[in-house]
Amino acid sequence: MNLAEIAKYRLINQQITQTNIKTAVEMVEWLGAVQAQEYAQTKWSLGLRLPHLKNNDIEKDLTEGNILRTHLLRPTWHFVVAKDIRWMLMLTAPRVHAINSYMYRELQLNTTIFNRCNNILVRMLQGHKQLTRDSIKREFKANRIQAEGHRLSYIMMQAELDGIICSGARNGNQFTYALLEERVPKSKSKNRIEALAELTKRYFISRGPATIKDFSTWSGLALTDCKNGIEMVKSLFNREVIANQEYFFSPGITLTKNQFQKIYLLSIFDEFIMGYKDRSSIMVFKNKSKPSSVFRYGNMIIFDGQIIGTWKRTIKKHCIDLEYDFFDNLNKTQSKAFAKAIHRFEEFHSVTVIGARHV
Repeated sequence: MNLAEIAKYRLINQQITQTNIKTAVEMVEWLGAVQAQEYAQTKWSLGLRLPHLKNNDIEKDLTEGNILRTHLLRPTWHFVVAKDIRWMLMLTAPRVHAINSYMYRELQLNTTIFNRCNNILVRMLQGHKQLTRDSIKREFKANRIQAEGHRLSYIMMQAELDGIICSGARNGNQFTYALLEERVPKSKSKNRIEALAELTKRYFISRGPATIKDFSTWSGLALTDCKNGIEMVKSLFNREVIANQEYFFSPGITLTKNQFQKIYLLSIFDEFIMGYKDRSSIMVFKNKSKPSSVFRYGNMIIFDGQIIGTWKRTIKKHCIDLEYDFFDNLNKTQSKAFAKAIHRFEEFHSVTVIGARHV
């Protein structure tokens, strides 16, 4: 296996080339968690993998609380399946708190303040209320708690990491918070060893071939934990050393040329990019392309497992304006594949894509 083949195996395991998965909930469960600070684009990441679904289908799962958007794994937002949130928080929240500790000190946030804030949140939200951040901020102010900007963000993140709150349904375009205890029914718990084994298994099944360092970067867990995790589940995976790196991946997958002749418009934080520490496997084409090639936009265009260009979209009232930049000219096969990729993007959002301008 070479670097370019690693990228192709990942396209398959990440359910991008094709999938038998039917729902957004099943897809998030397959991936374990999905980086989600860009809310609309993360929904598109799921839609890219589920070509029979549209934006409203995924929004419905988020509204109903089947999928939650919260902080876990690392100090950023993720989509996670409701039934997984408690054991995943138990496993990863201590590390996120440790990473956040410097900012807690800088913002003069301590246990006493966090406890006061958590008590206010419980009082405000109990009875299945779902409130916006602005409403919560006003209540903090009424209780003489300074909660502006980053300070409010870290207060809310701490409450999420401690399992006090999670995402509610959106109120118009505004996000809301709900009590986790009321939003998510209790499910069978896992101890830390079981949780570590489960997260390790899901990571390497859905993102292999990958290294232990890749897993550590994605999960936020210490390398020691990640090594212990792979020891517990290594019988499920093949192991291969490529370019002096040890990779683990599911057995039984074969590559065929026709699998990789589509073009994919990846969102800015898609797991195909963000799921790994080492991203060299998707840079083979870029490194061989013309010297002037640059990443003009943050969203990646993928063909044959490789980044071949970048794109961005501007959402307007009745349409989406799309701009793109390829590192090299497209051939006929790629041009047709790009037209189909734009059509799928239109289908998902149920609006017309205009412009599609090359820069």
